[in-house]
Parts: sequence; structure tokens; C-alpha cells
Amino acid sequence: MSSTPNATFEHAVQDTNRLLNEISSELGHPDIKVAYHALRGTLFALRDRLPPDEALDLSAQLPLLVRGIFFEGYRLAGKPEKMDRDAFLERVALEINMVRPANTLDATRAVLAVLASRISEGEWNQVRRAMPEDIRPLFQNLPLHEYEKSTYA
Repeated sequence: MSSTPNATFEHAVQDTNRLLNEISSELGHPDIKVAYHALRGTLFALRDRLPPDEALDLSAQLPLLVRGIFFEGYRLAGKPEKMDRDAFLERVALEINMVRPANTLDATRAVLAVLASRISEGEWNQVRRAMPEDIRPLFQNLPLHEYEKSTYA
């Protein structure tokens, strides 16, 4: 592939489409809009809950266009936001419900599973550790990384 701007953009679009298709597959739902809004909501909840330096570290490993979604509307002031598991899932639900009602927990876990397969294990562990105890179980049983069960006790 050429390194022209057009080729770079085309690659970014393809990579984002692959990610959305993986989320759709994980959800067992063919509607790419649901996958997009699940991704968007989960990214917003992650970025707003993470300390700014950790949000920047995570973003560096996201595909180019997904990184743009991640930072859309981001305001550094007041970060990290204090949110528990319910508030985290509500943040995701706000996005998903723009398309149609869906199981927010399943959608969040699907997005996290796909992201876990694309983010280095070290970075993913740092993201997980930056979350409050009641949010960490959302990261449990993801295919790429096996976390120690004792962490969720």
C-alpha cells in the first residue's frame, strides 16, 4: 500500500470497518449502527473515567478514526469523572439508545472484548486498573487477556 494521504485514509476506514464488524459479530447483531454507537458510548465512558494521561496512552493504540471518535467533545477539566458501574453503563446506554434499545451490558462487554484484542496487554491492564473496583468486572472473561479471578473478589 502506498503511503499517500489517500491510501492512509483508506486504510483507516478499512481498519475502522473491521473493528465495527468485529463488534457486530461479538454482539450477534448485524446492524453496524448499533456497533458504532456501542463503540462510541464505551469509548466515551472509558475516556471520561480514565485519568487524562491514561486516556492519552490508550488512544495511542486505537485505530486512527477510532481515536477521533474517542476524543470527540472531550474536555480535560474535571477528569477523571467519578462514576460507578451504573453511571458507566448509563453513559454507554445514552449512545446505544440513539439507534435502538439494546442490552447495554452485552454491548459494553462486546466492545471491550474487541478493544482488548487490539490493545497491548500491558496497556489494557493499566486501563483496567484505573477503573473503580465495581467497573473492573466488565473487563472479565475477555478473549485476549486472562485476568486473575482474585482481582474481582
